[in-house]
Amino acid sequence: MNAQDWIAIASIITAGITVAGGSFGAALGEGRALSQGLDAIARQPDSASTLTRTLFVGLAMVESSAIYPLVVALILLFANPFVR
Repeated sequence: MNAQDWIAIASIITAGITVAGGSFGAALGEGRALSQGLDAIARQPDSASTLTRTLFVGLAMVESSAIYPLVVALILLFANPFVR
């Protein structure tokens, strides 16, 4: 095995760890936000429309932070500058 094979192996492993870590953190954040949002709606049903709108915006922002590790992983797998 030459140096390029080792770089490819390291890139694949790093891409997997990146996606797993990023998805795990975002899933925990989304679950906590949803739990707190539903708790707030249960306590004050009159403000459900405002809370729901704010919750959806917050969930979209948390989900966008989960997309960044995916982009990094795709760059490592398909546009790796270290592999010719």
